[in-house]
Order: sequence, then structure tokens, then C-alpha cells
Amino acid sequence: MRKSHKLLLHYLLPYRNARLYASAANLTTSAVLRDLDLLDAGELAPTPRVYHAFITACAQSKNLEDARRVHAHLASSRFAGDAFLDNSLINTYCKCGSVLDAHKMFDGMRTKDMVSWTSLIAGYAQNDMPAEAIGLLPGMLNGRFKPNGFTFASLLKAAGAYAADSGIRVGAQIHALAVKCDWHEDVYVGSALLDMYARCGRMDMATAVFDGLDSKNGVSWNALISGFSRKGDGETALKAFAEMQRNGFEATHFTYSSLFNAIARLGALEQGKWVHAHMIKSRQKLTAFLGNTILDMYAKSGSMVDAKKVFDRVENKDLVTWNSMLTAFAQYGLRKEAVSHFEEMRKTGIYLNQVSFLCILTACSHGGLVKEGKRYFDMMKEYNLEPEIDHYVTVVDLLGRAGLLNYALVFIFKMPMEPTAAVWGALLAACRTHKNARVGHFAVDHVFQLDPNDSGPPVLLYNIYASTGQWDAAARVRKMMKATGVKKEPACSWVEIENSVHMFVANDDAHPQAEEIYKMWDEISVKIRKEGYVPDMDYVLLHVDDQEREANLQYHSEKIALAFALIQMPAGATIRIMKNIRICGDCHSAFKYVSKVFEREIVVRDTNRFHNFSNGSCSCGDYW
Repeated sequence: MRKSHKLLLHYLLPYRNARLYASAANLTTSAVLRDLDLLDAGELAPTPRVYHAFITACAQSKNLEDARRVHAHLASSRFAGDAFLDNSLINTYCKCGSVLDAHKMFDGMRTKDMVSWTSLIAGYAQNDMPAEAIGLLPGMLNGRFKPNGFTFASLLKAAGAYAADSGIRVGAQIHALAVKCDWHEDVYVGSALLDMYARCGRMDMATAVFDGLDSKNGVSWNALISGFSRKGDGETALKAFAEMQRNGFEATHFTYSSLFNAIARLGALEQGKWVHAHMIKSRQKLTAFLGNTILDMYAKSGSMVDAKKVFDRVENKDLVTWNSMLTAFAQYGLRKEAVSHFEEMRKTGIYLNQVSFLCILTACSHGGLVKEGKRYFDMMKEYNLEPEIDHYVTVVDLLGRAGLLNYALVFIFKMPMEPTAAVWGALLAACRTHKNARVGHFAVDHVFQLDPNDSGPPVLLYNIYASTGQWDAAARVRKMMKATGVKKEPACSWVEIENSVHMFVANDDAHPQAEEIYKMWDEISVKIRKEGYVPDMDYVLLHVDDQEREANLQYHSEKIALAFALIQMPAGATIRIMKNIRICGDCHSAFKYVSKVFEREIVVRDTNRFHNFSNGSCSCGDYW
């Protein structure tokens, strides 16, 4: 190189280095490799700032191979062992998903500082390895390093990822350490504490931490709202949201997502619409992330029309958006729409995943599409997807609902994995539907062996025997349930009226309008009987005379909820009822007649699906 060129390069190198560092966020990995070559050629001066720019680019692109190349280059330079650069590499390896490389980097460091320990702990926490994150704490303390706010936030995140019992024990110890180190009142550590307790199901402790914070921010409010949402306490989540607004904190897409999830569990459509309107008024952009939760909320609250509108309005739909709409079609038993939607997904080239196939298999199961269900199950191989246990459960459900119990048994025996309690449970549920006590008894024996604490199977077996008049066998099951402490989950139904949720149980007399409600149902019963409704005694699972059996049928929780809704809601308004267990066959029949006689659309969400009653028929086509 000529002397004049060398002199020019001498003056330009510092400028190039500064420009490189300033534009690190825009460096591509190909640019990183090119500039490494420039370093080797002596055309770029090696400095810590330059190496840090390379490392930052790898972290942003999450390119593990390039991060390893930069690491190797750094290790052969005079800056090897620089604590700042080594810590940056730990962080980059973690962001690239290789905590193993990060730990090797950590172990090879000559001098570790607080940032080194915190970076590795945070890396394990962010990569869903909570035990490893918390396992570093004793070594850090033995090295006489005092945890800082970032350390505590990562440790608490890891504790919240444990199972509830283990997490609360570990989390409480970290909480005590935070108090000892005087970090517990820090708003970010406090928010992490709150979130940890909420994830462990201890909303009492989470609320206490929140109340004890001297200063609250949007993160702490969101953690509180998210905790109530996760707990299923939608009403308190909405109250916390209102309080958050009064205190001058703006809602984010995380806030709205938590609220929509809480409302979806409640099935409170009017409250969902109110929050949606609030979101629009606050000018939140309808991203795929938000759109997915809104779509899910509308679908689970009984409004397919609104769910479809949201789907159509989401501009950059992702796989979750498409799957959410497919799930909604499946839950409503809209088999033609589900198949059409799935085929559209295939035509548009969307990458189908396990969830996509689970949704279409569920739709086929609820719609009685046995041939199509088998085809889609076999199609998973075309997409290099291995069926998981949930797919096998759904196929057993598909065959069982269709009455093909022997085919379902053969399918179970041919499974490439050991059948779980859920697989046998699906077969048992089909035996209940088709009153097959022989196969049902065989299925329940397997469930007992695999999950002896599940209360569902013995209840189903009792129902099979009772519905087929085998009262002695039913009595033996009941005696066994009593001896083992198994209790049937009480059935309850709820309905939303003017933003208030009213809940009912069978033969409920606790409601202030109980007398009026029962009078209303008696009037309903008279009118629908005139149209042809006949109580179905097969759904009375008690060994009593016909008069008592008929009386027992009349005041199921969903019927009481329906009577209350007819009293309270204006003529023509759609009635939406939620139920915590499967709707009974007699109520299903009665609701069809009510929809015709009273000219009402009635939507019922039970644990399995939605039933949309209109003009004397149901969307399920009586196949459920």
C-alpha cells in the first residue's frame, strides 16, 4: 500500500469506527462478517466499541453462528477477557437461544462481576429454564455479590414459572432476600414480585405487594390486571382497570389483552364490547396480537358475527389469527365454514402447525365429519407434523361421537404412544352418549389406573349405568365415589344482564327474584308442551318414580337462567347463557322449543361447544 494511502487510512479509521458503532442497530449479519474481514485485512481498527457493535448486531438478528464467529475473533484479539465484551456475549448467546454457550462463556471468564451473574440468570429465565436461573443464586451470594434490581426481577420471573406450590416457596425466599437487600420497594422489583405471586395463584399476596408500593407505574398495574385475568376473576380485573384509568395511567395492548382474556372466560359480551370501544377511543392499533384476543373474546362470548368482523379487519393476520377463527368455527359446530376456512389457509400458503390440525379435527368431530377428519389426520404427515396426544384424543372423540366405538378402540390400540387418561376419557364420554356400559366400564378401568384422582370418569360411569337402568351397578359406583371422596362438580349457569353477571344452580332459590323466575319457567313449560315438548326422562339419573323424575328435570340451572333472561331482556334480544358442564339433553330439547315459541335466538356455551338455538333448531344439528 502506498504511503499516501496508509496515511489517509490512518485518519479515516477512527471516523469509520465511530460510524460503525453509531449504526450498530442497522448492521446485518452479512455486514458483520464483511467487517470482520476488514479487521483481518487491517482496514478497520479493532476497538472494544467495534466488537461491541458486532455483538449487538448478532443479538438483534439472533444469529447464533455469527455470534460464535465474533466470539472466536474476539478471543484471538488483544481484547480477550474484557469483562464488558464478555458480558455482552453472554447476553447475546442467551438472546440467540443458546444458554449453553452463554454458560460456557461465563465459566471461562477470568473476572466475573454482578453483570455477569445477572446476565446469565436473566438468560435462563428468558429461555424458560427457571430451575437453572434460581440455581445460580447460591453461587452468586457465595461470591459476595449483592443482587440488584435486574437480578431480583429475573429471579422472580423464574420463580413465577415454577409450578404453583414450588414457585411460591422459592418466590417467598427471594422476596425475603429482596427485603433484606432493600430492593422490595423498588417499583420494578415490586412489579416482578406482584407478577410472581399472581402466577403462583396468590392474588392476596400480589394485591398486598401492589398496595405497599410507594410509586406505581404501568408495569405494576398491568401485572395486577393480568394476575386477576389469569385467575379467572374478570370482575376484579375490570375494577382494577377502572382504577388504573382514574390514576392517570394509559392502557397498553398488554392491558387490553389481559382484559379480553378475562372477559372471554366470563363470556360477558357487553363488558367486552365496552372495553373494545375504550380501546378504539384510545387509538390503539389493531395489531394481530390484540386482534387475536378480541376475536377470541367475541367468539367465547357468543357472538360469531363480531368475531368474524374482527378477523376481517386485522390487516397483518398471523397464524394465531387464522387458528383463532378456525377454533371459533369448531366451537360453534360450523363444520362447512371450518373446512372452507382451513382449505383457504392451505391455499394462501400459511404454514399450518399442530394447533391448526387440532382445530380442524375438533370441527370434524363436532360436525360428524368422520371421513374428512381421518383425511386431515393423515394429512399431518404431508406437513412433516407428528400427531401429538391431543390429536389422538380428538380422533377418538370423532369416532366415538359417530358411534364407532369399536373403531375407536382399535385406533387406541394402534397408537404409537401409550394412551393417556384423556384418550380413555374421550372414549368413556362417547360410551355415555351411546349408552354402552360394556365398553364404558373397560375405558373407566384404564382412566382409574392412569388418573385415580379425576372425578369425571366415575361420574360418567354412574351416568351410563343410570341411563341404562342398571341401578345396582350405579349404586356400586356411587358407593365407591363416596368411599374415595369423589364429588361431582355442581352444575351452574350464568347470564349477563346490563353488565351484571347472574349465576344460578339447579333448584336455585337464592336469587332475589326466585319466585318470579320459577313462575316464568312454569309458564314457559306450559307453552312449549303445547308445541310438542316432552320431558326426556333419560336425563334424570336418580332411581325415583316418573313424577319425581319429571319434577327434577324442570329446574336445571340453564332453564332458570333462561327464565330470568326472558324476564329481564327486551323482546327480540339474543340471550347468551354460559354453563360450566355439558348441557343436558332435555334442556337442549326444551331450548329449541323456547327459541321457536318466544321467537328468540339463544346461545349456550357449555364446556364442549356452543349451541345456537333459533326457530326451533340448533346449530349443532342435534349432533353433540
